[in-house]
Amino acid sequence: MNENAQPQPESPPSGHCLCGAVSYEVHGPIRPVWNCHCWRCRRWTGHFMAGSACKRSDLRFVSDATLAWHHPADDPNVAYGFCRECGGSLFWKVAEGRPDQTNHIAICAGTLDLPTGLSTEGALFTTDAADYHTLDPNIESWTRE
Repeated sequence: MNENAQPQPESPPSGHCLCGAVSYEVHGPIRPVWNCHCWRCRRWTGHFMAGSACKRSDLRFVSDATLAWHHPADDPNVAYGFCRECGGSLFWKVAEGRPDQTNHIAICAGTLDLPTGLSTEGALFTTDAADYHTLDPNIESWTRE
């Protein structure tokens, strides 16, 4: 999360997976969208992850009976939230072992209900972007270091 968190509209931002079995609301500030082009986000979403974020304590589930978490064997410090019913990608979080980053959760921006009021602020790991994709030169980008 950063100081550019966008103000909360009158009703809380909300969203859900493709089938609606997992639905949520955000009761607090929500970060502008960052596009992550790392290989893992490309595999997770099928393209790149356009993700917003909020404090974990601000994310409230309306329904989450089909929410499941995938913990990659090669990086058990992260987890990917998805719906077991429709397979929709929903969230990304750092596992509890990283206190510097465990207060926030990334939300797949495409799962947010419209209008979001958000804008795309930047792109991460742009050197890993797929060769078929043209990066937007109008947004700030960060390469892998």
